[in-house]
Amino acid sequence: MELLTPGTGLLFWQAIIFFILFLVLSKYAWKPITESLREREKFIEDSLDSARKAEEELINIQKKNEDLLNEARKEREKILSEAKKLSNSMKDDAKSNAKDMADKIIEDAKKVIEAEKNKAMNDVKNNLAELSIDIAERIIKKDLSSDSSQKKYVEDLIKEINKTK
Repeated sequence: MELLTPGTGLLFWQAIIFFILFLVLSKYAWKPITESLREREKFIEDSLDSARKAEEELINIQKKNEDLLNEARKEREKILSEAKKLSNSMKDDAKSNAKDMADKIIEDAKKVIEAEKNKAMNDVKNNLAELSIDIAERIIKKDLSSDSSQKKYVEDLIKEINKTK
């Protein structure tokens, strides 16, 4: 049983060694250890504060990104709306220009037709005038004393004219 019960001398020396170790540790080790622990605690607190700040900045950046995205969407809608209006305006202008051009072409065609008609009428009038002069000239050259000879001569001229056409 002696192994289980320590002696007083052993206890005395163990207490002295413990006290000396305590003094040495308190003088040389505890200050640096506690200082290191304080620095570590401060570093951890600073890191946590930095993480909180970074998280807040990230939230702010996300909000800004959402705002910018919403703004970009609104701008896109505005641009699309303006493009649609411009497209419709261009279509309307093109239709109007096409209609104006078609009206002008029709009007020009009517003028050309009218001019050709007038030219044809003038040609007919000229031909009729020449024909009348030719008939009058032949009548004057021929001696027409009786009515029957006059009628016969006119019928012959009409037949002759019909043959030439």
